[in-house]
Amino acid sequence: MGGLPNRQLDIPICAVLLVLFISMAATHMTIFQINRRRDHKFLFSMLLFGFCMARIVALTTRIAWATHPTSLSVGIAAGIFTQAGVLILFVVNVLFSQRVLRAYHPAFGWHPAVKWAYIGLLAVVIVLLIMVISASVSLFFTLNPTERERDRTIQLFAGTFLAAVAFLPIPVVLASLLAPRKTRVEKFGQGRFRTKIQLLLSTAFVLTLGAGFRIGAGFAAPPASTPAWFDSKTCFYVFNFGLEFLVVFAYAVARFDRRFHVPDGSFAPGHYAGGQMHKLTFSDCINREADLFGDVAQAAQTTVMETTPADAEAARQWTEKARRELYGACSVDSQSEEYFSAEEGLE
Repeated sequence: MGGLPNRQLDIPICAVLLVLFISMAATHMTIFQINRRRDHKFLFSMLLFGFCMARIVALTTRIAWATHPTSLSVGIAAGIFTQAGVLILFVVNVLFSQRVLRAYHPAFGWHPAVKWAYIGLLAVVIVLLIMVISASVSLFFTLNPTERERDRTIQLFAGTFLAAVAFLPIPVVLASLLAPRKTRVEKFGQGRFRTKIQLLLSTAFVLTLGAGFRIGAGFAAPPASTPAWFDSKTCFYVFNFGLEFLVVFAYAVARFDRRFHVPDGSFAPGHYAGGQMHKLTFSDCINREADLFGDVAQAAQTTVMETTPADAEAARQWTEKARRELYGACSVDSQSEEYFSAEEGLE
């Protein structure tokens, strides 16, 4: 896709995209530094900063390739950075889908088998990245038809798998929403839960669109002498850099550092919400003073996230810790109520 870059067309386009990704890199780094000073740990901002830097390097090497079209090393570097950078966005969305799963189904989402499944998936992604880089470099240095066919098979297999990884957050989130649950949603972060879901699904759809288009073009692979419409420079820049910029821009504007933040050190059900999670049983809704003199529905609601007397102090400390991480010690009193009163969303 995109063909060999030239000075007349590729350099102006790459220059514009460079400005856009530099601005996004500065934005996400600024957000990370501000949050770090407030003891608000959110490493995903650094991941998106790293992605923007990878795109800056890819665009810079593509400009250099347009200036020196016979330089093989520059062409290899441009191809590798173009293919590898987007994996960071795939990983971010997969991890966000894990947080949604744990919020809706804590017992299942925090199960060790699910945890190791996610870790295994990320390990496979890293292995496939190494395979793609090796195959891409090999294609530049070999004319053997057998080896070139092998390298192309590796690229197509890895591209198909990574397109599935880009799509994975969509079924995970939808299954989390539709599957029956026995506990209330463990809300995390700031803002409406519905907005979190919409943001994650929309970015996953955009990334899937780009990955699907690239792998489809790879399978078609018309001869270089007669390129198809999907090999044009317009498609190359739109379905690579354009869609990816939309994702990093959407996350910055939506302040995903607040929406997807969870308390530092969370490792079990109840930690996202700042308390201990209990199942709602029939006995929770009877033989209570509130049942006789108050609203039964309200009584049932208050028992879902209720902490036991032994755990009350631990739950209070966990809640205060979450507030300090998100808003900082100086602004807990003024903003914490807004943080913990977000609407239910898609319960």
